[in-house]
Amino acid sequence: MRTMKDDNQVPSVDELVEYCQTQAGLLSGYVETISVETDDLLDEINEDIAEIRTHLAERANSTEGPTPSPTTTGPNDSQRNITELEQLETELKEKQTIAEAKRARIAAFQDLARAYIDVAEELESTIGDGRTALARIPHFERGHDAPAYFDDRQTILEAATESDESPRK
Repeated sequence: MRTMKDDNQVPSVDELVEYCQTQAGLLSGYVETISVETDDLLDEINEDIAEIRTHLAERANSTEGPTPSPTTTGPNDSQRNITELEQLETELKEKQTIAEAKRARIAAFQDLARAYIDVAEELESTIGDGRTALARIPHFERGHDAPAYFDDRQTILEAATESDESPRK
């Protein structure tokens, strides 16, 4: 799609609908990527939980068995086991926090993708000229903070803001 800097022509409604659909598709792609990352993190969490359970089971078995002689376990072994468990628990909590943040990010990306589709449908069904459609999109993107979701792609809002800020000839 041409940009506002390319020429002074207003994009057609069809071009703006395509832009919205493309933005929604990109957001869906981001969701897939984040979902894979989240699944990997959840696998790590499950492994950490299994490791904690193993440590706890070993500890429970060692307290039920014969009393170890002072030469086989020192006073630091018990403290070391507790420290290791505490460290594993801390790492687990950190990973769970990251996973929750990723889930929230996924939901936000999905919401914005759906909103772009809704705008595309609105433009297609109710707006007949490109100028009106073009005015609708920056308002929508500002209301949804859309530029924050696209690190490597300029939104129409950003392009409009840039053209408003550039010096007039």
